[in-house]
Amino acid sequence: MAMDIDPEDDLLQDPTDQDYPALERQPSYYNPLHSFTLAKGELRSYKQQYGDIYFLRLAKLKPAVEAIADEEWKEFEIAGDKVRRVDRVLDVRQGELCWIAGTVYMDMPLKPNILDDISKDHWISAPPPREKYLSPTGQDQIMLEDESGRLRLTGTPLQLSMLVTGCIIAVMGTENANGDFEVVDLKVPDLPRQPQRWERDESSAVLSEGIGKKRKSDAQERRTEGGKVAIVSGLRISGDQGDTLTLDLLMEYLLGEACGPAEQSEVSKISRLIIAGNSIAEGTPLAMREDEKRAGKKYGYDSSAYNPAPTTHFDKFLATLLPSIPVTLIPGESDLANVSMPQQPIHPAMFPSSRNYAAMPGTSEPGWFDSVTNPWQGDVDGWRMMGNGGQPIDDVFKYVEGDERLDMLESLLRWRCGAPTAPDTLWCYPFQDRDPFVIEECPHVYFVGNQPRYETDVIEGPAGQTVRLICIPKFRDTGEVVLLDTDTLETELVKFSVLEGRS
Repeated sequence: MAMDIDPEDDLLQDPTDQDYPALERQPSYYNPLHSFTLAKGELRSYKQQYGDIYFLRLAKLKPAVEAIADEEWKEFEIAGDKVRRVDRVLDVRQGELCWIAGTVYMDMPLKPNILDDISKDHWISAPPPREKYLSPTGQDQIMLEDESGRLRLTGTPLQLSMLVTGCIIAVMGTENANGDFEVVDLKVPDLPRQPQRWERDESSAVLSEGIGKKRKSDAQERRTEGGKVAIVSGLRISGDQGDTLTLDLLMEYLLGEACGPAEQSEVSKISRLIIAGNSIAEGTPLAMREDEKRAGKKYGYDSSAYNPAPTTHFDKFLATLLPSIPVTLIPGESDLANVSMPQQPIHPAMFPSSRNYAAMPGTSEPGWFDSVTNPWQGDVDGWRMMGNGGQPIDDVFKYVEGDERLDMLESLLRWRCGAPTAPDTLWCYPFQDRDPFVIEECPHVYFVGNQPRYETDVIEGPAGQTVRLICIPKFRDTGEVVLLDTDTLETELVKFSVLEGRS
């Protein structure tokens, strides 16, 4: 039976002289920071004590929180008793109205301890991981400590505030007859100074032109409006057929192959893809045969037990995207990187095809493919962005009631600490000269990967700072990608799903 076909839909047509506009992807102006890069080789040592991190953090943030507390409480008095500042925890006197700054320590019986690790080493059935550290019987205690000692805190303000081990606060109150410090009010360091957009690029331009000759950076002069950044996390590529179709949809969308002309025009505005952790699924060794089990354990590389499919599949995914769009890769908990924070970049040897787009060793300029640390921060189109693979927020979640992830993101910024629970319950490197998790400059965008759902909000600071908070959902579970507009810092959500056929 003959069918009438619309000439515009007929693929078998004579060549025409009509010109079709060629779309070009928006350029990405990218200036990463290397705040979390560790020393290499013998210079990286784990012989130091971890407790030094807390003293470094307190020394850095104590002046900031004391300035806020002094400004707020300098005229405060109760029943004619004027509040005074106390320098050390051990100098607090019973019945005297005072305020003091220190580090919070949460004494929680359900927190993990070294005995759990020993039980695993001796093949004893280890306790299952806990979703929360909160004690159902109310045995948790909040302490304030400094270099002199600890002080147990009580009071209603503690129940109204989100607190975890490692955050720096100032508390005002009095010590009661039991030796506990009854808190009347508390203060946190709050948001630090926020750099202006393009500040680092303008500084570089001033240095190149000479002092006193301020001008726009080359990136500002070349940039056009309407750029976007795509942020995705939790790809969890396993190498089997189950994750092929959704990944192909994501890849074709970013390449502009899965949409019409109008949508292609919007996709061309996406200047960079940021992958925020857990790109590879949890390690699942290949099943062993009975004769292999009897042969005993092998050490080193064992091709019969190692499954290279996830890494190979991920490398092909990146190699397909990289000719069209630059990629920033942040490692996560399940990725092939060190476990302790800050996680170092995934080694280029894991990406035999994609590493051709990475920067040459020894160069300072970032490559088209930039494998970075977790946490990470840098400037994208002039905005200061900071993000991680989700471990700091997931660990804070265990200390507090509820699941308000945006409140946790806001609290980390107001505490000025990107990983407050490290090294208590979050593994980290034993730093001796500085705490890199201290937030010295407020970002414009703060994103966290591998969260249960997509959420976003904007918070403001005391000096007019504004920060866009973004919870990036797990792509494997939700099929969702977040697009950030680099002009307005507004976000939109793109969802990919596969409709299963009916049997």
